[in-house]
Amino acid sequence: MSVIDDVKQRTDIGDIAGQYTQLTKAGRYLKGLCPFHSEKHGSFFVYPEQQSWHCFGACNTGGDVFSLIMKKEGIAFGEALRLLGERAGVVIPSMVRPEVDREANERLYQANEAASLYFHHLLINSPAGERARSYITRRGLSEKSVADFQLGYCLNSWDSLKKYLMGKGYSEAELAEAGLISVTDTGSYDRFRNRLVFPIKDARGRTTGFGARVLDDSLPKYLNSPETPVFDKSGTLYGLNLAREAIRRGDQAVIVEGYLDVITAHQHGFTNVVASMGTSTTDKQVSAIKRLTKNLVFALDADAAGEEATTRAVGYENILGTEVRVALLPQGKDPDDVIRESPETWQRLVEEAEPMMDYSLRFVTAGLDFSTARDKSVAVERLLPLINGLENIVRQDHYKQLLSKRLGIATHKLDESKTFSRPGKGRPKTAAMEIETRTATGRELFSSPVEEYCLALLLKHPELKAEAVELLPDYFENSENREIYNAFMLAEDTSSARKGLDGTVWELFDRLLKKELPSNIIGQRLYSCIVRLKEKHLRSLVVRREALLASEATKGEEQDVDLGRQLREVFIQKSSWGQKLKRRDIDGSRKPGK
Repeated sequence: MSVIDDVKQRTDIGDIAGQYTQLTKAGRYLKGLCPFHSEKHGSFFVYPEQQSWHCFGACNTGGDVFSLIMKKEGIAFGEALRLLGERAGVVIPSMVRPEVDREANERLYQANEAASLYFHHLLINSPAGERARSYITRRGLSEKSVADFQLGYCLNSWDSLKKYLMGKGYSEAELAEAGLISVTDTGSYDRFRNRLVFPIKDARGRTTGFGARVLDDSLPKYLNSPETPVFDKSGTLYGLNLAREAIRRGDQAVIVEGYLDVITAHQHGFTNVVASMGTSTTDKQVSAIKRLTKNLVFALDADAAGEEATTRAVGYENILGTEVRVALLPQGKDPDDVIRESPETWQRLVEEAEPMMDYSLRFVTAGLDFSTARDKSVAVERLLPLINGLENIVRQDHYKQLLSKRLGIATHKLDESKTFSRPGKGRPKTAAMEIETRTATGRELFSSPVEEYCLALLLKHPELKAEAVELLPDYFENSENREIYNAFMLAEDTSSARKGLDGTVWELFDRLLKKELPSNIIGQRLYSCIVRLKEKHLRSLVVRREALLASEATKGEEQDVDLGRQLREVFIQKSSWGQKLKRRDIDGSRKPGK
């Protein structure tokens, strides 16, 4: 099973969609107001059995869980995969582009640094940067902090950065590869328009990417660079280049969530603070800390601390070889708030940070009644896999005794439990990570043979690209297949298409390219695939329209008639293709594709 399928299998689209809009059951479906546009009547449907979604309102589009995240957060496929992977406890391997040499990477570093200096100049000197300067003043950031972190501002323009950097000798392709511009079917444009910009640097101080914040209430609030040959978000810690000496000197690192948390901490003298950039901390980030210190403190609110403690604490401890601690923040406060209000309170919270495994026991057992066998069983089911996951036998025994004492159950009885045996080394398997069996497992549930066959034809026979004009991206329900199709249609050749993809899709791309296919009548085979995908897409829309109509009295006659007309056209196309196939010599003597 590929890592993409693994993430899909561990992710429930209903849970993800429910974070963006309130959903209610409508028969076998979930329904709510569309999270992408304003509406009074819900036209947004989630289909748990197919793990898909569709908006019948202004969006008139849909897809899988990846397309949902991509559309809502304004991020690329690779970043959506990593975001969901972190949530599901799936480690997404970092893909290295071996064909990109050191000189090409150096060009990307230089382009990023040139962009960073340009943004910083606009923030400090341009009239357009006044709004960003006012925001910085309101947040209490000093001129020194702005300079140290090289904060910047991107103009509210479609191509000012692109024009500036191309004038410096960088090509549009290089700017796209660096993630500085976004490329669409209609052209390219500056990615971080009208935002306060936070340059992200690696431990050596090289600018690898950017984070950017809106200056109003528009969404998404934060926008990050996509994965590039020089920017690996899962392995980068914001502020590490400025914090590394303080971490070494004080033998301690503190991890927070946001850019401004880091800047405020450094401004007040707490220069051992870094950020995971708004997502759960990864094993790679902890490994980067381990090179500087083994003493790690997370500054989190109670909800975030509970999530880290019960799903990731053991993995962190196994990497560091020692305990990880958590500083619990006051309700409704983030580190930026606490430090600005009282630096003394922040210092006390860090000094009194609680071991994360201790917090795990307290968090899981809160509200349980240990006078009942049921709640004792719940505690054992949730906590014993965590404890058994610890590689340090002394610490494992310590927490097993704590659990034994708290529950009034002899330690050897816990050891004798067969139901909750040790899952093995590394990250433990928790209840939240258990996979719900739906109708199938592995690739059988998530793959689409017709989509993959169609893509394989195109990748192996790029001369057919002109014949694929009727093949719409919406016909691909799987986002990874849609990514490959879009990259292929924009690229000059198959090799260039692969380079334009996030590394997480390469495995699928290479598998499709190696697929064994008949060598005759390839043009007819592609035509057949396009017709079948179109039919599948339309039939899916018909079924989903029925769900909408069944849930409320909606006037959908015109759309129903249009869908019916399109389906009839598909039937005619299929019939026409069948007749042509009967008249052809299919022994391979004719030129393929004609």
